Amino acid sequence: MKAVILAGGLGTRISEETHLKPKPMVEVGGKPILWHIMKIYSAHGINDFVICCGYKGYVIKEYFANYFLHMSDVTFDMEKNTMHVHQRKAEPWRVTLVDTGDDTMTGGRLSRVAEHVRGEEAFCFTYGDGVADIDIGKLVAFHHTHGKQATVTAVQPAGRYGALSMEGSTVRGFVEKPRGDGGWINGGFFVLSPSCIEHIAGDDTVWESEPLTCLAESGQLKAFEHGGFWQPMDTLRDKTYLEQLWAAGKAPWKVWK
Repeated sequence: MKAVILAGGLGTRISEETHLKPKPMVEVGGKPILWHIMKIYSAHGINDFVICCGYKGYVIKEYFANYFLHMSDVTFDMEKNTMHVHQRKAEPWRVTLVDTGDDTMTGGRLSRVAEHVRGEEAFCFTYGDGVADIDIGKLVAFHHTHGKQATVTAVQPAGRYGALSMEGSTVRGFVEKPRGDGGWINGGFFVLSPSCIEHIAGDDTVWESEPLTCLAESGQLKAFEHGGFWQPMDTLRDKTYLEQLWAAGKAPWKVWK
């Protein structure tokens, strides 16, 4: 099974990092968040990736072209002009990098990689800036069980600020980052039939707008409810939070060994 990952956005809300690199290459624990997302899929047996590149896509291409250099010790013999890589840490990945344009919208990017998923019964599709401890195997099984065209992972994000527990004007307690208002939102981590791409008109199509609306109105969109950890990396504050979890050895999305 293939996983398509959107990796072409500008990431303007985390511009402190993205003026030099695309958002999916912003690092958490010394590795791009794109790497973390791919490790989540790989832990569930999905190792064939199609990456939708755009803004500064060459940075992503150079990263995978030099993957051994990033992940292994290396000796350069300058006199002999040779390079020796020690203890190669190879992933069982097949990575296809597609330039989908700097200004293309999310739906347009998916449409531009249609040829790479056309022969699939279904494929995974997600954003290149969010992690979760989602069970991809259960998500895919759920999709095959209901038989509809599309599945979206529904999540309930935590509140952004702490909440006061009050009786009248008396504060009885404080809850750090409580659950939000109880509403379910689009958490990414889709499973799609290739026929979903037919709902995309062109480069200017936003996946979250007309295509998802059409699928929902026709009864072809099901939600897989994920009540566990989910965290996007929209801002520098989000990146810092993920970094703290990783540094403390408490990263819930690290489902690999």
